[in-house]
Amino acid sequence: MANGVEELLTMLYTTVQDAFSLPFGADRCILNKDKVLALIDEINNVLPGDLTQAKNIVAERNDVISAAKREADTIKRQAEERAHQMVSQEEVLLAARQKAADVVQSAETKARELKRSASEYVDNMLKRAEADMSAIAKEAKDARKEFRAAAENK
Repeated sequence: MANGVEELLTMLYTTVQDAFSLPFGADRCILNKDKVLALIDEINNVLPGDLTQAKNIVAERNDVISAAKREADTIKRQAEERAHQMVSQEEVLLAARQKAADVVQSAETKARELKRSASEYVDNMLKRAEADMSAIAKEAKDARKEFRAAAENK
């Protein structure tokens, strides 16, 4: 007869709407009892199938939503892990760069100190050599004076 609950309810509504009203009672009417009961029986027969179908649809929807949430959580967790790894790698890289900069700076500082120390050492050695050579030159001069004096007295 009818396809679904909605159509049966429409038929029931039409039956009530088209029913004869009682005199002096606009909200009361005369209905064909058998027709109304038959429509209600059909609704009762069709309704469980529609409810089962609706429940199945809701259950499938819930399953799809749950699966999507699980997948979203997995993707989020993987993204967080990847971000953590990237941050860790970046931190290691930054630490390595800082360590390299520190080593270079330390090496440059030591090189400057060694250069300064070497310059001081060479300057001191040259100063001593100059002093020694001056002393030797004075001794040579004095020895020459003595030699000339001794040579003139003979």
